[in-house]
Amino acid sequence: MNLLLVENISKAFGENNLFENITFGIDKGQKVALVARNGAGKTTLLNIISGNEDADSGKITFRNDIKIAYLLQEPDYNPLDSVLDLIFSQSNELISLIKKYEKLLYSMQKKSEDFSQEEYQSILNQMDALQAWNYENEIKQILSKFGIEDLTQKVGELSGGQKKKIALASALIQKADFLILDEPTNHLDIDMIEWLEEHINNQNITLLMVTHDRYFLNNVCNEIIEIENNNVYRYKGKYEYFLEKKSERLELEKVEFEKFKSLYRKELQWMRTTPQARTTKSKSRIDSFYEIEDKVSKTRTQESRKFEVTSERMGSKILEINNIDFSFEDKLIIKDFSYVMKHGETIGVVGPNGCGKSTLLRLISGELRPDLGKIIVGQTVHFGFYTQELAKIDGNKRLVEILKEHAESIRLKNGNEISASQFLYQFGFSYNTQWNYYDKLSGGEKRRFNLLLVLANNPNFLLLDEPTNDFDIETMNLIEDFLMQFEGCALVVSHDRYLLDKICDHI
Repeated sequence: MNLLLVENISKAFGENNLFENITFGIDKGQKVALVARNGAGKTTLLNIISGNEDADSGKITFRNDIKIAYLLQEPDYNPLDSVLDLIFSQSNELISLIKKYEKLLYSMQKKSEDFSQEEYQSILNQMDALQAWNYENEIKQILSKFGIEDLTQKVGELSGGQKKKIALASALIQKADFLILDEPTNHLDIDMIEWLEEHINNQNITLLMVTHDRYFLNNVCNEIIEIENNNVYRYKGKYEYFLEKKSERLELEKVEFEKFKSLYRKELQWMRTTPQARTTKSKSRIDSFYEIEDKVSKTRTQESRKFEVTSERMGSKILEINNIDFSFEDKLIIKDFSYVMKHGETIGVVGPNGCGKSTLLRLISGELRPDLGKIIVGQTVHFGFYTQELAKIDGNKRLVEILKEHAESIRLKNGNEISASQFLYQFGFSYNTQWNYYDKLSGGEKRRFNLLLVLANNPNFLLLDEPTNDFDIETMNLIEDFLMQFEGCALVVSHDRYLLDKICDHI
């Protein structure tokens, strides 16, 4: 049974053509991941499907009798609304009743003058009549898993990660038939991600999702739709199957492209003959030449890019952490922690949200000072610190101009130097894209560019705080390959289990 049909959808922003005549359908029970490069329009397509944005052309059709829930990548809420208002924002009778119950329960606990025993008893009777207690308990479990406790708190007081968790909780409690999720694992720790996997797999729902988390994708989805060069490719399997079949497809396309190029060269030579020689030739051959020329110009084979930079030579002393304590606003974050970094180590840092992972990196970088103990950094250590917060960059400057302000050229491992433009190209920014203004980049492209700025200064000790958030799969593979070949040291804070398994010596 088909629940969603996407027919010939096209969308462009100015001269940037995101996708053209995209067509696919999703049947009941399918759990589908949508993958594409950063900037290819994944979020835009989800917004079009959910009705939050208009397509330039085409048609979106849902079954009339289904309930749809949508998780935005960046939820935009009224800062004056309470968490309770957002969690129970749906007009569903059951959810509205539970919302009233939660408000009265809070008033009773706070001994508020607004509390009415008569109204409270009436709500309890209605909860009994509608058998709402199991649903209310399920909602409480979801909120508890995401650490959402104070329902009266105003949205304006919340961090971006807390807003994302509230938006995800709100989407899950709706019990939708069709769930649309845009980067659902961002801002979740590993325990939360594993719970979310289990929760989705136990629900009888249809799912369309954009995610960069490859283990999550593999554990939840049974089909992958890839958008590339305005084409749609479907893979009826999990992530490993997708990698295998995509590799086979690219090899076939490469062979076909070489055939087209050879034929094009032959026909071009014929077209360059004198007009007199061509007058007797078939007009169909001339038409055929222009068709071949169009195909050759539009066909782009993917290159396997190898990204590498040199790192400054490191002395014998790297990093010593001696019995440090650190508290933040009277909350003890780190207690009596010691570690001595060894040459070439890559260490993963994990833990629940708010436990101090980012704080540890800031202490090591020197942004913060420990309350007790010492952090001794070797004289030859050159940190490269990539944070979750994007650097403040002039949005009216072009990418290549911004990079040149940091480094006119970048040294590679083999001793050679490359230009800023070549460096951008190695890291997945085409020569056309390099002349885009920073403000025109997608969220994932901005993060990729910020990481590139960190690496351009040839650090020998990387402090990476969630380096794969919002990146496409191709970029993550590029980063992983780079980190596996990196000769310096690295501390990597991440909830990306695939990344940690691949690059880290230990956790």
